[in-house]
Amino acid sequence: MSDGLIYTAETIASGAQQSPQRGLALLVSNGEIRAIGTRDEIVRKYPHARVIDAGTATILPGLVDAHAHLYGLGLALETVNLVDTKSLDEVIARVRERARTAAPGEWILGRGWDQNDWTVKEFPTVESLDAAIPDHPVWLRRIDGHAAIANSAALRVAGITNETRDPDGGRVLRGASGAATGVFVDTAMNLVERVLPEVTFEQRKRRVAAAATTIAGNGLTAIHDAGADDDTIRAVRELIAEKRFPIRVYLMLGDDDALLRSWFARGPLADPSGRLTICSVKLYADGALGSRGAALLEPYSDDPSNSGLMIATPAHMEDVARRARAAGFQVNAHAIGDRGVRNVLDAYERAGVIASDRFRIEHLQVIAPSDLPRLARAGVIASMQPTHATSDSPWAAARLGPQRVRGAYAWRSVLRSGARLALGSDFPVEEVNPWLGIDAAVTRGGWYPEERLTLAEAIRGFTADAAFAAFDEAHSGTIEVGKRADLTIVEGDVYAGRDLARTRVLQTVIDGEVVYSAK
Repeated sequence: MSDGLIYTAETIASGAQQSPQRGLALLVSNGEIRAIGTRDEIVRKYPHARVIDAGTATILPGLVDAHAHLYGLGLALETVNLVDTKSLDEVIARVRERARTAAPGEWILGRGWDQNDWTVKEFPTVESLDAAIPDHPVWLRRIDGHAAIANSAALRVAGITNETRDPDGGRVLRGASGAATGVFVDTAMNLVERVLPEVTFEQRKRRVAAAATTIAGNGLTAIHDAGADDDTIRAVRELIAEKRFPIRVYLMLGDDDALLRSWFARGPLADPSGRLTICSVKLYADGALGSRGAALLEPYSDDPSNSGLMIATPAHMEDVARRARAAGFQVNAHAIGDRGVRNVLDAYERAGVIASDRFRIEHLQVIAPSDLPRLARAGVIASMQPTHATSDSPWAAARLGPQRVRGAYAWRSVLRSGARLALGSDFPVEEVNPWLGIDAAVTRGGWYPEERLTLAEAIRGFTADAAFAAFDEAHSGTIEVGKRADLTIVEGDVYAGRDLARTRVLQTVIDGEVVYSAK
């Protein structure tokens, strides 16, 4: 492959504002990069090599999303899409449209609503759904996946009444009279989800396959799947065996005791295909900021009686961290609020975590300034999602207040502390397209611009640092001789001063084979 703009290992490593190198060529053989040089050098040394001219395209190391949800994307592709709805009426209209073609009594599932985007910025209520869709059980997840709304038909199936108590780590929202409003936050969602129709394995496998195809089509060669169960693992392994899984996945085990005991006993897995690695665990310290479930050290500025929810106790996180370390597994803990982040750091510290463990905190949206130095000291990787900042910026200051918000989505501060920064999207919470994340990292939409990254730093977060966060830096993350030929090829020069969010993916290449090509 020759004459494109090649984003070399030196450019990635520096993090400086350097352009890709022109006039280089790569020799790819047996799935690996075997040589890098000028076109003339490569052709002279390997005269029988097939030449593919990349023209003016930019050739990058394969982009990696360091925090995503494989099955969640597949499910989202089949449910009612509520992303970008501007009012509750629009949500109801989309759900009613699906209900028109549903079988009698069939559940209507949807995801993507965000009350912060509506003119009336309040959670929906069961009455509003009942008036429009009385005959089908309805269950609609908020965009962050940490809250959902049910109608009365769903509440009846779940056996939920006004006397139903809040579970640990969750909340059933109630009106002034004490009656349930139909909104469930964090672990309270399990009260309804336990009665959802059972997903067959074939449905799961179909959804995983569709998600993987969508991921490859967005220029991603790999993802870190943030929490999966045995059925999803089985689906991935079968698809790999059938040669129908076009990406790599670094899979985190969900926090289920039986699942963890089983995997800790057998040890990490590196599938011979190189498409699946399992050696990490996903924990949940707290909820999400948008649904006021993120655990804060001080109450929410727009809800002074509420400081968020702790989903896992510090003792539980410490216990899992100790057991994971002993079994050779990494721990990646979801923590969004500053109290959640501190509790994770405390648990890691008590478990004896050291830098070589490469334990992670997922999201790290709000951190107390005094806790920043602890990241680098313990070698904790900050796995953050740039588009969360641009999505949340219209309302984050209301949640956190003018001072605390300055410690939110603080990528530059994390790097300045000496910590590693791996970047992702959290899809389907955000869009799959990694260039939206790269653009958000570089521009922040103008919101607290002092926390912006350079373009090279943003790309490094989606390549070399994401590879490091998955213990894969010897095989991927940079374009170097001996590494896998995993490449993302995009149109034109990414340093040409254009709108990064509009970057067009031309090809996705894994092991030297094209798994996606733009029409």
